[in-house]
Amino acid sequence: MTASAETGAPCAPVDSPRGFPDASPHRHRVAVLVRPGLLQMELGIVHQLFGQAASMSGDPLYSVLTCTPAPGAVRTDGDVTVNVRHGTELLGEADTVIVPTSDEDYTPEDGRLSPPLAAALARIRPGTRIASICTGAFVLAAAGVLKGKRATTHWKSCDRFRELHPDVRLDPDVLYTEDGDVLTSAGVASGIDLCLHMIRGDHGVAVANAVARTTVVPPHRDGGQAQYIRRPVPEPTVSSTGAARAWALDHLERPIQLRELAELESMSVRTFTRRFREEVGLSPAQWLIRQRVERARQLLEESDLPIDRVAANAGFGTAVSLRHHLQAATGVTPTAYRRTFRGGEGGRTA
Repeated sequence: MTASAETGAPCAPVDSPRGFPDASPHRHRVAVLVRPGLLQMELGIVHQLFGQAASMSGDPLYSVLTCTPAPGAVRTDGDVTVNVRHGTELLGEADTVIVPTSDEDYTPEDGRLSPPLAAALARIRPGTRIASICTGAFVLAAAGVLKGKRATTHWKSCDRFRELHPDVRLDPDVLYTEDGDVLTSAGVASGIDLCLHMIRGDHGVAVANAVARTTVVPPHRDGGQAQYIRRPVPEPTVSSTGAARAWALDHLERPIQLRELAELESMSVRTFTRRFREEVGLSPAQWLIRQRVERARQLLEESDLPIDRVAANAGFGTAVSLRHHLQAATGVTPTAYRRTFRGGEGGRTA
């Protein structure tokens, strides 16, 4: 990344070098498509998170390169420019394409793509995973990638998004969405959640958690972006469901009743349920299932426990129940999940 002051000489354009290194065919190839007005943080998120993902033997699992329709100096939202060496021919080689925000997304006029951007997106091969961060979803929608699919974007832009792209099933309440090989995220920081989700899906919980620990971010955030919208009535500052959630995480292996959780916070069941959903964005039952699935995934990756013991330790009780919930969350059985991700060496590389 080459930065210069806005008032100084711009970075000189450079010849577009060859694309992804041929020496790393085992690595999943991620291309980041940037445009003038790039939000610097979003570019950093992608390189930081995917760049740190490594196998148990320490080998990098991803190659991450940045491209733009006109290689050279790309304006950002701050007082620096970014010198992007690669042109959009890189998109034809990528296994995953990520489209971050540009400040021009916040004032779209007709929802149409510029000819250079349309030509760039046309290079993407069928079957390539495509993701957007924040208002990058406007680009995917304008390209027709999101037609009929579930997607999200920043809550401030949802009304405009609906006007421009009524054929997209917009969900304004979540941090990210996944619909087949197309993923979208809400605000800037939810790009972290999205990248960790992709790493977790590609290489398992252990690899994603290691990246999260190194970056000092939570491996998974509960709830949706509705919790960040300014409300006319102040949020409660005394009562919380945090203690009940912490207790539940320490006792996932046993049956947990809603009444128990409410009593821990000295609330009625009705009040607790309402507060829980306000704070987490999920019902207590939905949240418990999600935590138990994550516990089961960790045990399948990091232990040799039989499947029925994994089910018991995660709180599902039976292997049948574990299979049902794990397949709903990941699309695979416990046995297939363990075979794919045991030791963090497996995963999606192409």
